[in-house]
Amino acid sequence: MSNSLTGIAASAGIAIAKAFRYEEPDLTVEKKSGVDAKAEIQAFDAALEKSRAELEEIKEKTRREMGDEHAEIFSAHLLVLQDPEFVDAVRQKVQDDEVNASFALDEKANEFIMIFESMDNEYMKERAADIRDVSKRVLAHLLGKPIVSLAEIKEEVIVVGDDLTPSDTAQLNKEFVKGFATNIGGRTSHSAIMARSLEIPAVVGTKTVTHDTKQHQYVIVDGNDGTVIIDPSDDELAEYRSRQEAFEQQKAEWAKLKNEPSVSKDGTHVELVANIGTPNDLEGVHNNGAEGVGLYRTEFLYMGRNELPTEEEQFDAYKQVVESLDGKPVVIRTLDIGGDKELPYLDLPEEMNPFLGFRAIRLCLEMKDMFRTQLRALLRAGAFGNLKIMFPMIATLEEFREAKALLEEEQQKLHAEGVETGSDIEVGIMVEIPSTAVMAPQFAKEVDFFSIGTNDLIQYTMAADRMNERVSYLYQPYNPAILGLVKSVIDASHAEGKWTGMCGEMAGDPIAVPLLFGLGLDEFSMSATSVLPARSQLSKMTKQEAADTAAEALKLSTADEVQQLVESRFPMA
Repeated sequence: MSNSLTGIAASAGIAIAKAFRYEEPDLTVEKKSGVDAKAEIQAFDAALEKSRAELEEIKEKTRREMGDEHAEIFSAHLLVLQDPEFVDAVRQKVQDDEVNASFALDEKANEFIMIFESMDNEYMKERAADIRDVSKRVLAHLLGKPIVSLAEIKEEVIVVGDDLTPSDTAQLNKEFVKGFATNIGGRTSHSAIMARSLEIPAVVGTKTVTHDTKQHQYVIVDGNDGTVIIDPSDDELAEYRSRQEAFEQQKAEWAKLKNEPSVSKDGTHVELVANIGTPNDLEGVHNNGAEGVGLYRTEFLYMGRNELPTEEEQFDAYKQVVESLDGKPVVIRTLDIGGDKELPYLDLPEEMNPFLGFRAIRLCLEMKDMFRTQLRALLRAGAFGNLKIMFPMIATLEEFREAKALLEEEQQKLHAEGVETGSDIEVGIMVEIPSTAVMAPQFAKEVDFFSIGTNDLIQYTMAADRMNERVSYLYQPYNPAILGLVKSVIDASHAEGKWTGMCGEMAGDPIAVPLLFGLGLDEFSMSATSVLPARSQLSKMTKQEAADTAAEALKLSTADEVQQLVESRFPMA
């Protein structure tokens, strides 16, 4: 008899195959005293070197197949291997206590993991996951235990495990790994994000899938609704094969829209554009028919290295993206470091609440030399296409004015040097702080455009960390309060003849699309793989239908009521 589990739909699609139970080797360690400390430290160093070589290989494979943004995860892992506070602590324990290296490593890794996991900061919690992933690899080498490589799977399977680390997910070969299901994890975990990039169906957070699944049992993973069915009946197999076929047909229908404009049933046009992290992401932009780039996150140029990128390095990266889009708009966000993204070489002080601290424009306005270098590179790249500049985390008009003044100063300097820059570059801001949304009418008189960053706007408005599972129920994109803020920003821009885009996850959410269209959003920026489904969805509704639904939604009291309204009006959502 089949067993059905419910988890979190992490990556769309339906997969049917035999289970490959992914179990980590037994890394239980025993304490040995009175050891040869020198020999143990040598063994530890050899395990570090072997792990470093493996991670370099995984990082390069990830860069080739998935792009720089995903590869940077392994830069963080490599930094753990080089972190003197961590590795020297292990060596010191071996030396001082005369204990075996595997015991010292296990103890020190657990200490560091506990410290990081106890911090009220998602970036630091992710560092705990990095230390766990890396220390297991080193420990396996020390204990002489084989590391199961998912890259060696050579038959069609669904990987079932407690969790998949970034290094596990990076090794998945989509030719053979048809999907995966895990006990733990969330939609924003590294493995979920990488699964979406690989287009492998995935369900995470099932709690018991490893306990309930035997090796080689047939499993169905429905990444569209978060269902896992173990040992399905013939009827269930037939039903899900039919659903799988329908989903593939749906994808084929979406693909036909690649070169079509994004228009509603009654001919109203909006821009559907893509979010990118590096020039390597351009392939996805072109393959999915995006009409431009609505958010180019420049911080990945700064990460996984030991020093700031030069003006020339930045200019080359920006120019490559702008030229590739051949006149289509490219909105480039200036450096958004801080919060969940840190640069070790800047040596910034630790903060109690970095998401509300010294980050993004606040950091750039203090570290002006670094900021000016980026602004010069952007201005120069603007000569090669349709580039727009966007400042993140703007809270006051004074911040915007100061940032824009620096931009104008650098433009004058470049002109004095005889360097060509883009002419009439639009300059806008991200609206991600509630005070900015409330002040939108005043901002709209001075900015060229708004781009609403809903990931932060929602969590700041609801006072709920979206990465904290205990309060994740408050991350409510459809809450009437959020819709009201979005409406006020759009209305303020239109009153001044300006435009508003959205570059948070909400822009590609099928429940949110009709609401945002109805509220008058001009530009939707989303993951490249969401562009064609959104284009298809928009083509099936009129502007008036969407506007009527949005107006009604604003009068409702809860996010659930709004969702039910949209689903009753637009069955595709």
